[in-house]
Amino acid sequence: MPTTTATPPRLSIVIPAPGDEATLEETLVSVLENRPEDSEIVVVLGFGYHDPWSVGEEVRFIQAPIGSNRVACINLGLAASTGRIVHVLAAGWRATPFWTDVAVEHFNNEQVAAVVPLEVASDDSDRIVATGIEVGSGGRRVMLRPWGDASRVQGFHRDDYPSPSSPTLEAGFWSRQMINRLTFGFCPACGDEYADADMAVSLQATGGRVVFEPTSKIVAAAERHRPQPAFKAGLYGERLFWRSIASEPLPQSLVLHVVEILRHALVRAPLGTLPVLAGRLVALLQFGMYIPRFRELSALMQGPTTGGNHTTNQPVSGPARLLRYDEGHARTGRPHRRRKLPLKRSA
Repeated sequence: MPTTTATPPRLSIVIPAPGDEATLEETLVSVLENRPEDSEIVVVLGFGYHDPWSVGEEVRFIQAPIGSNRVACINLGLAASTGRIVHVLAAGWRATPFWTDVAVEHFNNEQVAAVVPLEVASDDSDRIVATGIEVGSGGRRVMLRPWGDASRVQGFHRDDYPSPSSPTLEAGFWSRQMINRLTFGFCPACGDEYADADMAVSLQATGGRVVFEPTSKIVAAAERHRPQPAFKAGLYGERLFWRSIASEPLPQSLVLHVVEILRHALVRAPLGTLPVLAGRLVALLQFGMYIPRFRELSALMQGPTTGGNHTTNQPVSGPARLLRYDEGHARTGRPHRRRKLPLKRSA
């Protein structure tokens, strides 16, 4: 008998949930209430969860090893999802009405590799907390956010601010075509704090365009990051630099990197200075692990690109199942909005 293959959805919404049931359900409710058409929802769990709200028909749950971090959960979600566009929305971050509407349309242009949404505060929806990240040549990751009057949504003008290098790890839209060109997806060796910066380097190497879309509004978690231990901050920061070395002129990068090490040590002073430097020394001694990355970036820069300029602020025209880790079309209208009904626990 002939077999039929289900058409992959246009959009995959991947929700990494390393270990907090309350924040997961907060995110899940917001997505289900505003779910776009032609989309799938994939939740990757780093803790035990038994679907008490009985949403298994609308959501696909994937069980990662207990204790997995955000990067590991995202990579599992990337592997399990099938959409041409992947939207990562971390547990604790909340969707708003029509938040994917304009963002996904940018991907009608195959040059676009990523779209950066506008992240606002959980206690004040008019206060901007992030407009993506920027990565410097010396290996520094900077969270982009406006200050003063421009930090209000009403007073913000995107043309007055730097173009982002990448979305943040917690909230971003990604081209499947670009992701498939990478060996490992997001880099586990850079940790949750620097994995998005490492991906930004990949975006630059592919030549893909990064678009900032302020109409795609996402409510950020109240506490964005727990303070990174000084040793790990130094370790991951140093790994980021050496993993990106193929994409920048070496002499200039080394000079800027020395400046970044000094800045990082001073910021962590007095108690964190030595652990930061120790972490960077350990990462430096792991030089052999950066050789595959050097080759990958070189191949990305020489191979077919997903686009021309790197960044731009201009718009561009079956049943659910619980998986274990060891199992290892353009839309013409607005997305369908679900009725805002409270979830009810199953008996």
